[in-house]
Amino acid sequence: MGANKNKEDKKIIAKNKKAAFEYHIIETYEAGLELKGTEVKSIRNGKVNLKDSYANISKNNEVFIIGMHVSPYEFGNINNVDPLRERKLLLNKREIRNIKDYLTKDGYTLIPLDLHFSKSYVKMSIAVCKGKKLYDKREALKEKAAKRDIDRNFKVSFR
Repeated sequence: MGANKNKEDKKIIAKNKKAAFEYHIIETYEAGLELKGTEVKSIRNGKVNLKDSYANISKNNEVFIIGMHVSPYEFGNINNVDPLRERKLLLNKREIRNIKDYLTKDGYTLIPLDLHFSKSYVKMSIAVCKGKKLYDKREALKEKAAKRDIDRNFKVSFR
């Protein structure tokens, strides 16, 4: 029982399903989020969408997530905030410096992969990505279809 306590609980709340298909993932980071109280309650209910969201570094070296939609908490009050507001990501200086080095190169962007709970904290996995070309996407679809066929044949052979 003691061995399980060392393992980090990671319950995924929302996933950016298109990220792996649209981009080559270069390097991933885990960041905390600066949230308001009613946003946390809404996220616990799964009312969050990462589609079309991205991260950016401001002039004073702070990372913000842009375009993440957190629905207003239904039992909230006047403290509910704008669902599309920019939210600050909490990273250390070394990580921000590494990300900034990538983003100065042409074609790189910072994309959220998923939103999850790590212990009781809301965390976000973000990745430095480079956009895929159309032929890369076709290749990914071919590989996915081939893997599905292999799995199907493998399953049939054991019956």
